[in-house]
Amino acid sequence: MSPEISVIIPTYNRAAMVVEAVESVLAQDTDGFELIVVDDGSTDDTENRLAVFGSSLRYHRQENTGVSRARNLGVELSRAPLVAFLDSDDLWLPSKLRIQHGYMAKHPEILICQTEEIWWRNGRRVNPKRHHQKQSGDIFKASLELCLVSPSAVMMRRELFKKVGYFDEELRMAEDYDLWLRVAIDHPVPLIAEPLVIKRGGHQDQLSKVPAIDRYRIKALEKLLNDGRLSPEQYEWTWQALKHKCQIYGQGCLKRGKVKEGEHYLALAEKYRRKA
Repeated sequence: MSPEISVIIPTYNRAAMVVEAVESVLAQDTDGFELIVVDDGSTDDTENRLAVFGSSLRYHRQENTGVSRARNLGVELSRAPLVAFLDSDDLWLPSKLRIQHGYMAKHPEILICQTEEIWWRNGRRVNPKRHHQKQSGDIFKASLELCLVSPSAVMMRRELFKKVGYFDEELRMAEDYDLWLRVAIDHPVPLIAEPLVIKRGGHQDQLSKVPAIDRYRIKALEKLLNDGRLSPEQYEWTWQALKHKCQIYGQGCLKRGKVKEGEHYLALAEKYRRKA
């Protein structure tokens, strides 16, 4: 019998964490899903640690080319009409797939949804700040400032990839910010208010902690401005977000003595200004 949901876990050098992530998937209180783990060229004992799960998962290893390629490969290998991602440092509560699948079944017009999450930082629970709080429905404008969709909380229909494209494999960071903005241009992203994901942070390899991530967000915003699908209002919102991020990043470059790079980013937004 073909699965109804494909669960995809990308991982890189997180042997202990990915084992816990896999266990949280296999502990779901529903069945009808397949589990695919894509190892992005780990150099630790990830493969050996996952071997104990046998046929409960499908393990695929790729050369170290980044999380975008790992997620995309997982989608290519998957078979179900619904796709759910889980980052290898996060966990699911046992009812996550059942509740989200039920929501998608009840709303066939919806192509994507996400759930609330519980945040853990350095081993203790914390509350997200106001600007991190998720919204529901039309989230495009709110998502321009920072990513308000968590890959681990998403369930989406496979057909959505055909409409908006896949994760951009040229982006080493902010690839999720890029994709969810492309989705949110003309697709609502409903929020299931129940927290069904444990989002773990504070560890050293967490990409969102890298200062250069704004450089990749700027690239994502440039892509949007060249997309052709934005309404005039959406274009203006996106341009304002680009201008703001370029000012912050450009000034940061100047302070670090990177004058040429700083001047480039300080002038970049003007390229996209629409003339009245």
